[in-house]
Amino acid sequence: MPDAAPSAAAPLIVIDLQTGMFDGRFDPPIHDADTIAERARRLIDWARRSGRKVAFIRHDGPEGDPLAPGASGWPVWPLLDQAADEPTFGKSVGNAFSNPELAEWVAGQGAKDVVLIGAQTDFCVAATVKGAFAEGLGVTVVSDAHSTLDSDEEKAPDIIARHNEAFEEQGVRMMTTAELTEG
Repeated sequence: MPDAAPSAAAPLIVIDLQTGMFDGRFDPPIHDADTIAERARRLIDWARRSGRKVAFIRHDGPEGDPLAPGASGWPVWPLLDQAADEPTFGKSVGNAFSNPELAEWVAGQGAKDVVLIGAQTDFCVAATVKGAFAEGLGVTVVSDAHSTLDSDEEKAPDIIARHNEAFEEQGVRMMTTAELTEG
């Protein structure tokens, strides 16, 4: 069973919370987008107050995709107020750790674990959980600070709940925004 809380060195990794996940220009916004953005801001503030580092992951979609480099949906969502000293790591597949610079950056923080939030639950968040484990890291997922879109077979809240259960079964430490920011 994981410890009760992430270590003091565990950085907050913000996965794919890009403009295209919120603005609805090409795809619908992620489920509960406004609440996810508000929780992400609270968690980013918590990380900064507690001396943790924050890194942003940006999906680099193929040419013509709303998340393609330079496309309107590609930038980190401006309302998250990314600080100038908070790095952005690009990726073109689900697992954020497919970019070796992320693992190097995490190791450079002296961290043995990470805190994950972001989009999409069933794709990039799930793949990054596996990627973090493959790097030998402990993982905390903020259970109410990741989201996705409805699929043809399942509504987003059900996808999120199913993945939260699966993450816990895999040995992920599950905490809510309130447990981290108010605890």
